[in-house]
Amino acid sequence: MNAPKPPAKPPAPSGAAPDQPAPPPKPVHEQEANRRANRDAVASAGMQPYGERTDGLLTLSEARARYDEAADAAHQAAGKTPPAGYRDARPRVKVSGRVMLCRDNGKLVWMTLRDHTGDLQIAVSQRDVDERAFLLAGKTDLGDILIAEGPLMKTRTGEVTVWCSALAPAAKCLVPPPEKHAGLADPELRYRHRYVDMWATPETTRVFELRSRIVSFIRRHLDGLGYLEVETPMLQTLAGGAAARPFRTHMNALGIDLFLRIAPELYLKRLLVGGMPMVYEINRNFRNEGLDKQHNPEFTMLELYHAHGDVETVMAMTEGLIRATARMLAGGGPARLPFNEWTIDYDAPFERVRYGELFRRALGVDMADRAAVAAEAARRGAKHQGLDHWVIVNDLFEEFAELTLDPARPTFITDYPAAISPLTRSKPSDPALADRADLFIGRMEIAPHYTELNDPDVQAARFSEQLSGLEKDKAEEENTFRTFDHDFIHALKVGMPPAGGMGLGIDRLCMLLTNQRTIRDVVLFPLMRPQ
Repeated sequence: MNAPKPPAKPPAPSGAAPDQPAPPPKPVHEQEANRRANRDAVASAGMQPYGERTDGLLTLSEARARYDEAADAAHQAAGKTPPAGYRDARPRVKVSGRVMLCRDNGKLVWMTLRDHTGDLQIAVSQRDVDERAFLLAGKTDLGDILIAEGPLMKTRTGEVTVWCSALAPAAKCLVPPPEKHAGLADPELRYRHRYVDMWATPETTRVFELRSRIVSFIRRHLDGLGYLEVETPMLQTLAGGAAARPFRTHMNALGIDLFLRIAPELYLKRLLVGGMPMVYEINRNFRNEGLDKQHNPEFTMLELYHAHGDVETVMAMTEGLIRATARMLAGGGPARLPFNEWTIDYDAPFERVRYGELFRRALGVDMADRAAVAAEAARRGAKHQGLDHWVIVNDLFEEFAELTLDPARPTFITDYPAAISPLTRSKPSDPALADRADLFIGRMEIAPHYTELNDPDVQAARFSEQLSGLEKDKAEEENTFRTFDHDFIHALKVGMPPAGGMGLGIDRLCMLLTNQRTIRDVVLFPLMRPQ
């Protein structure tokens, strides 16, 4: 009789050698081991170290505001042995917070809790809490989240304090927190461990609360003006609406390649064709390009279109929107807010300067003079050999002319060359110029504005010219990406009303209004290289 065959071994994972032993577990750091021991002691006492549902919680700032000085004075006067019939009139509160400071004086433990509204002190006396609560106080580590309940009092040093009658765990922190005063000093760690940065550095939470208020205010403002918020596709079969390199992906169900959108423009314009006269979208765009202080591969844009308007329509709207938002943040006072070393006055009328005038002022030549522009580019050491004339002009403009603007004065640059504005209507008075304006504040481009091109034949010709130019210009092709959107041309053939359009960089606006020097400080989870 044959012996049964042993069961076959499962195949080794792809890329792994057969019978390779599992890697040994990483040793637990001594501090983490101590924290785990404290957690286990709390669990052994019958408490849930990771908490349970708790109703009736106040924020720490709400609890602090409930302090009653008269009731506290009456309690102090009653002494340790109050008379018969005495009723403690001090307000009782229930709060939750992360432990930022802990001082154990034996029979009395002082702690400082922190939530998104600030800090508040609690005191845990062995005399006034049960045995389990006092054990919890002794086993608490910095970073733990606790639920504290009790009356409000003030210490001899004037610190409003919750005198605990009950204490319960809400979450155990197994990772030692950053040093109290330094916080997360390494920017790389701040962005990579934002969830630590937020409670270790209260200013971080304040910035993102301000960002939320800014975006909510923008929506309310635009809704009040009669604009309709819409959503358009993030996954697109063609990456259009801007000259940028897209992220590519593949949809298995249809067997087609798709792109993460670089702009919602062409879909929003389709809505104008469909009869929506005033539309906007606040959402993410994605561009497979570099990272720096002003650029993140995914970023938030407000894009807006106003049928039967023009560039002046949307310029006036943007100026009013930014001024109103700045005034909201200023609490209704003068909208003069700091950014870097400047103070920007949003109440003052925004400046205007023509592109050609600024180019001439900064570089000393006329932008239409091809020979002079080429000579100036060579003199400045710019590597522009073989590029189209208007590409050279715009490169020089961005490198030199934009820097001559007053960073503390919001400024519209108007009348861009039509050759670099393919989706914009030309100025009737000068077809070589586009009815386009870009808003600059604090040395950053904040929002381009356009009178939109709605002639299908002219638009088709512009698309073809751009694609033809890319075929000739391999250096430019490496840095950009353009397509011919036949369906969009068909939509224009159906008929799109004349319109003004704009795109406002929400991240950069938040940088300005919250005085942050890099886009990573206003993006909750910026893209990071994996560790």
